[in-house]
Amino acid sequence: MANTSDFRAAQSANKGKTYFLLASMGVLTWLVAYAALTYFGVGTASTIVPIAVGISLIGVWGSYYGSDKLVLTMTGAKLIQREDAPELFNLIEEIVIASGLPMPKVAIVEDTAPNAFATGRNPEHALIAFTTRILEVMDRDELQGVIAHELSHVANRDTLVSAVAATTAGAIAILSDFMARMMFFGGGRDRRDGNSNPLLLVVSLFIMILAPMAAMLLKSAISRKRESLADATAVSFTRNPAGLRKALEVLAADSTVVRQKSNAVAHIWIESPLDSKSLSKLFSTHPPIEERIATLRAMESLGPTSN
Repeated sequence: MANTSDFRAAQSANKGKTYFLLASMGVLTWLVAYAALTYFGVGTASTIVPIAVGISLIGVWGSYYGSDKLVLTMTGAKLIQREDAPELFNLIEEIVIASGLPMPKVAIVEDTAPNAFATGRNPEHALIAFTTRILEVMDRDELQGVIAHELSHVANRDTLVSAVAATTAGAIAILSDFMARMMFFGGGRDRRDGNSNPLLLVVSLFIMILAPMAAMLLKSAISRKRESLADATAVSFTRNPAGLRKALEVLAADSTVVRQKSNAVAHIWIESPLDSKSLSKLFSTHPPIEERIATLRAMESLGPTSN
């Protein structure tokens, strides 16, 4: 059994880090807008900034509200009913009772790689999906840990957090792209007036160039913290870190990846289908699986405490 204070401390730490990273994205957005105002003048920037934010909002929040249907299409997942997999439904209901969440929709992905994901804009519209392989290779405790992890994403509103991060990063990228094109074609305020500070203009230029990469790094960091938070929250549901730890060990030992490994949905799987060896840790959507296993093993070693 898990030490109650330990997984609660892990939850609190990861939530705090997420809030800090989201605040950092807000500051970065302000810096980009300020850099645009400085470099191009109020007239030009005050038109472009709302356009960039608007385009990003329409795309990301449209996807957010239809996230369950969109992900079903992108992953090839098929909805199933209780009669199709009664034992799986019983396991999910155990975690539903422990978490106080509504029963999600359940789907299956025909795939030879063990993996699972959850999506949905809120608990009332949640969906949890499993590949056929993960149901074949995991025992009851391991599968319970996976279910608890995925329902933790639902409980923690991670689809909403991801939408906020994606909207902010998208707005920064679009704004920076607009500004880069304007610079290329010679737009902007007249540099010959005596009111332009050359050093400030250079700093503004660097902010606009580097901001999209910084936004992507922050977005990836937020995703990693939400994965760590989901691990800790899963333990609060099951009081059994060994189940999820063993499940992650099964995933770590399996080198196959799901066929649908698009960047657009990589962050929703319990194990990222992207090749982590060719991807910088800074841009990864998941913490290294070895680190997640070690954290859960540390929770096991502390033993139970009274609530």
